[in-house]
Amino acid sequence: MSHVGVKNDPELDQQLANLDLNSSEKQSGGASTASKGRYIPPHLRNREASKGFHDKDSSGWSSSKDKDAYSSFGSRDSRGKSGYFSERGSGSRGRFDDRGRSDYDGIGSRDRTGFGRFERSGHSRWCDKSDEDDWSKPLPPSERLEQELFSGGNTGINFEKYDDIPVEATGSNCPPHIENFSDIDMGEIIMGNIELTRYTRPTPVQKHAIPIIKGKRDLMACAQTGSGKTAAFLLPILSQIYTDGPGEALKAENGRYGRRKQYPISLVLAPTRELAVQIYEEARKFSYRSRVRPCVVYGGADIGQQIRDLERGCHLLVATPGRLVDMMERGKIGLDFCKYLVLDEADRMLDMGFEPQIRRIVEQDTMPPKGVRHTMMFSATFPKEIQMLARDFLDEYIFLAVGRVGSTSENITQKVVWVEDLDKRSFLLDLLGATGRDSLTLVFVETKKGADSLEDFLYHEGYACTSIHGDRSQRDREEALHQFRSGKSPILVATAVAARGLDISNVRHVINFDLPSDIEEYVHRIGRTGRVGNLGLATSFFNEKNMNITKDLLDLLVEAKQEVPSWLENMAYEHHYKGGNRGRSKRFSGGFGARDYRQSSGSSSSGFSSSRGSSSRSGGGGYGNSRGFGGGGYGGFYTSDGYGGNYNSQGVDWWGN
Repeated sequence: MSHVGVKNDPELDQQLANLDLNSSEKQSGGASTASKGRYIPPHLRNREASKGFHDKDSSGWSSSKDKDAYSSFGSRDSRGKSGYFSERGSGSRGRFDDRGRSDYDGIGSRDRTGFGRFERSGHSRWCDKSDEDDWSKPLPPSERLEQELFSGGNTGINFEKYDDIPVEATGSNCPPHIENFSDIDMGEIIMGNIELTRYTRPTPVQKHAIPIIKGKRDLMACAQTGSGKTAAFLLPILSQIYTDGPGEALKAENGRYGRRKQYPISLVLAPTRELAVQIYEEARKFSYRSRVRPCVVYGGADIGQQIRDLERGCHLLVATPGRLVDMMERGKIGLDFCKYLVLDEADRMLDMGFEPQIRRIVEQDTMPPKGVRHTMMFSATFPKEIQMLARDFLDEYIFLAVGRVGSTSENITQKVVWVEDLDKRSFLLDLLGATGRDSLTLVFVETKKGADSLEDFLYHEGYACTSIHGDRSQRDREEALHQFRSGKSPILVATAVAARGLDISNVRHVINFDLPSDIEEYVHRIGRTGRVGNLGLATSFFNEKNMNITKDLLDLLVEAKQEVPSWLENMAYEHHYKGGNRGRSKRFSGGFGARDYRQSSGSSSSGFSSSRGSSSRSGGGGYGNSRGFGGGGYGGFYTSDGYGGNYNSQGVDWWGN
């Protein structure tokens, strides 16, 4: 239909005015003249019909007003300019949705392709089709979103401690590691977001994992908890997506009014809701000013809301295995075009019984096979059982061991004290009094009932505390974590649900009120303090109920160069020779699974590197010199009748001051 106005004589105008709308539109030029006889709302008056959204030369997204607002790809604003984002203006405010994508990138208003590829040739750079195809170009900044994503302080990293950490890489043709983020090309968007996140130097796992993933090699990486594993896989994966674009996923079949089934380019599997949300929040940071839209799905939350969020577009999906299988069976998610698969805390997922769901997702659906997709497995521990699983999922992978895998950092000072069950609460009060009310303290118990009971006890003792466990609703758990992180409730009582993956900075003290029966669970619990180089303290209450981990706990303390109480050595010796524990446990044999099982067949070459260039320790040891809390410091605890007032029995307090 033509939109060009045609001059008609008054009689013809009158005839057209008397005709109905449909018949008038069948006449060439009728749209212009017929409008004279119809009511026009005030906000549409004085507009030429040729300025409609269907004009091929100037779409409604490309008005001069919008050009002024969206043609800027510039620096952030006067608060500080990013050296990686080109400085061409201050950008627009408030134009981004809550995931960091502009409504005008097509996610909010899609045509049949689902990504808003409107057939237009407007004059604005923002609407230029060639720019829209280029995912490597940053979108305009958003001051509001930038403040939301990057205002929180990051965990301060003790880089001096990291300079001594040895790294072992096993596999053929392993790419060389990097020393700085600038040593490898990750694109303008990633480098700008790294600067906004205030990351200055890569951690050891990042130094090695980033070039391996950028080189499109499969990876199995082991590193201590809190070592920066999340950024180690998000940075190179997002960088590759920005470089390659959506690819075949863009051509997937869609519904007329929005994509009914989403085809993510990258999938990250995590064992718990908390870890999934944490990874998703990091993905939001590194996808800022990009066309990539991350989403998260997990159980225990409204699935309807998660489906609505998915239908707005999803390129990077973070999910727990159970909820992902549910979404796939509902036809909401397809893995046909998934290029990158990440299994985070893989050993934990298997411990929680997720292996059937993981195999269903990876092997029994439409996900591309290994060798076509790129697969990464990250965890703090990788015993042989998990390495055998990696054989099924990974293709010619590189095994990366950062530091002593499965061990603990010497940034964490570990104290083990003998406390009978009846004395635990009294001893806990003494510890909390010595710690100070402003320090974040994480207290682990074994049961949900025990968590509620201990929280109630501490509350009546005048301590601001909160608790999380599996029976709490997702809203309650998120609120408890927020109260703890903010310091409003500096004491958090938790079951194992919070022991893995949670990155809570500034936790000064972890207390094992109830020791776990599994030494690996102990490793992950105390890993909540001493995060990425910070210093922390872990105190564990030990009694005869914990005899089964005596030998493993002793080995762990010796390995991390911690002070070992003499009674623990005696108990380990007696327990071992009485037949209670013949030899080292399966987790400890071979150094916590720190060795690549392929080495036994001689099928792989190995490389060894350290940030110092060399190390006298083969495959591990500690992470720096022991803080040395003083010899005989435990004496006050084991010889006294009570537990209070003994912190300075050797002239050194519980914190070693």
